Amino acid sequence: MRAQLAAVLAQLRAWFAAWSAAHRAKLRSRRYPTAAFDPPTAACDVIPVTTADGARLRVHAYGPAEAPVVVLIHGWTCAIEYWNAQINAFAGEYRVIAYDVRGHGESERGDAPLTMDLLADDLTAVLDAAVPSGRRAVLVAHSLGGMTVQAWAARYPREVTRRAHAVLMTNTAPHGLVATTTVVPLFNRPMPFKRTGISLPAIVGRLGLGSPIVFPPIAPVRWLFARQIMSLASPRDHIDFGMAIVRSCPAAIRAEFGKLLAVMDVGEAAKNLLVPTTILAGSRDDLTPPVHAELIAEMLESVGSLERYEVLQTGHLGNVEQFERFNAVLARVLDAAGARRTEVAG
Repeated sequence: MRAQLAAVLAQLRAWFAAWSAAHRAKLRSRRYPTAAFDPPTAACDVIPVTTADGARLRVHAYGPAEAPVVVLIHGWTCAIEYWNAQINAFAGEYRVIAYDVRGHGESERGDAPLTMDLLADDLTAVLDAAVPSGRRAVLVAHSLGGMTVQAWAARYPREVTRRAHAVLMTNTAPHGLVATTTVVPLFNRPMPFKRTGISLPAIVGRLGLGSPIVFPPIAPVRWLFARQIMSLASPRDHIDFGMAIVRSCPAAIRAEFGKLLAVMDVGEAAKNLLVPTTILAGSRDDLTPPVHAELIAEMLESVGSLERYEVLQTGHLGNVEQFERFNAVLARVLDAAGARRTEVAG
């Protein structure tokens, strides 16, 4: 009897895992009134990448193989498809590489303890596999992706100028997320009686980031997502796209990576980014308020690598909420990198 029960439970678990994977894939492959968010139409090459602990990462390459290389590194609870508006805009002229961070999308979690160094090692594995030897890429990163780039620069400082032409980071931070987040109402916001506001207790921040939060597709949750993660000024399909991508992440992965974010501290790693680096922030970003981008910009300026610092009128998903503005900034970064390549070749 016990054996039969165990077999039934195993079948149920397998069925649920298959259903969940299919459901998450559908969330990532939806179509929208704004065509930029639709699945890429460019041909896609799948690049096999296995990390040191045996996790298989989903890595896609779009565009001509011989074209200048752009590598996209997504943030917490996202996936390759988060970059659809950038892949669709640039894959015709560039070799656009995008990958699912371990545990996200279709990448395996692996069994190594989760640390920023581990994510830096994963980025190195992707660069080794996807960027031809002797060539450099423009690294474009959002949120946790930007933290990963900083951790990579700290762990592999000699690789920065060898592997990267330039860097563009948006809505990211070097440390102190719990101490600055304004996602929780009333906390960490200036008040008439206290300029710095009421500090969010560290334990509350850790519990919030580390909880297996789900986002059911109902009106109150959509409003909260728009208000706290994006911006209420965002068009409806922008919000639907962002929410679908975030909902595609398993709740357990969201919680595990949230715990990492609660204690994430890459220090002054940005000072190792000795290539032209652009940093963007969102004026309505409650997860990584502009104070973080300002700090990174100061570090970059101190070593002479700050190319541009700009605050967009967005929440946390800047390259979705104002994708055209973001793409214009990225185009400038790519044009400048191309001009430098031409000067070196000449």
